[in-house]
Amino acid sequence: MFTTWANAGLLVVLLADFLVDGAQGSVEKDLSAECRVFLYMGTQPVGLEDHSLRKICQRYNGKPRFVTLYDTMDHVPVYSAYTFKRSDGEKRVDVPWMFEPQLATVSATGEMQAFPRGYGHQNFEDAQAVLEDYDNVVSYERGHLNPDEHQADPDDKAATYTLTNVVPLAREFNIGPWKEQEHIIRHRLNNYCRGTAYVVTGITTSGHMIRRHNIDRVAIPTYMWSAYCCINYDHNAPYEERYKFPAFAYYGLNSRENNQVLEISVKKLEEFLKGSTFVDKNFRIFVDDCVPPPSALP
Repeated sequence: MFTTWANAGLLVVLLADFLVDGAQGSVEKDLSAECRVFLYMGTQPVGLEDHSLRKICQRYNGKPRFVTLYDTMDHVPVYSAYTFKRSDGEKRVDVPWMFEPQLATVSATGEMQAFPRGYGHQNFEDAQAVLEDYDNVVSYERGHLNPDEHQADPDDKAATYTLTNVVPLAREFNIGPWKEQEHIIRHRLNNYCRGTAYVVTGITTSGHMIRRHNIDRVAIPTYMWSAYCCINYDHNAPYEERYKFPAFAYYGLNSRENNQVLEISVKKLEEFLKGSTFVDKNFRIFVDDCVPPPSALP
């Protein structure tokens, strides 16, 4: 467990990891150092173990952009973890939807790619969702876990448009309460987070699936959830915002109705998820629940 990025010994370890793992593709057994920068203390959420879950370092245009834990059986991300970038909230609208080549072929490129015309389904769809899975689906649309409005650089925004970063969300929920909460978090972190904000956004599965050709294809989430961690924040912020630092969380029901989003502590979210999904009793989103040691406080 990492305790400080300034520790010289840790830097040596991370450098060694980079030299070994940095040349590997984006689907990784153990995340390389350049990909762990998107995780608080370089540590993934714990308590999520399943043979069908794959770690993806989401790479685009020569750089890692964020991290995803992907379920190759249900064809959805379990969570995406990213660092929030100060953003004006503008969307990137000129990006084709992409896929993760190494979920299909280990020797393929380590960067996400746009779906080619006339691609053979057998090369893609065994391990991940494809564009046709969302065709003719009336009640659900593609909803981002890492939203483009939480990113600033055009390439960071573009990288969010991969099917390994989206799940089927009820349209009324996606463009309503969930989108509004993403706006709220963007304004809060823009205004009061002074350092890096680490965000993890995930789902709980419902057992219901989008079907194509009478085959279960893409899991439909019951709940969406998200948590952020920012240890360097404005201690003079108004109380109604200040008490939501260094970490806070929220979740909402993926439904056309009764889909309000609730803000809660990270600890309460963890307890909720332990009773709502397949995480184990040791499930934890952030190291030490994002409570830094006294020596790390500003």
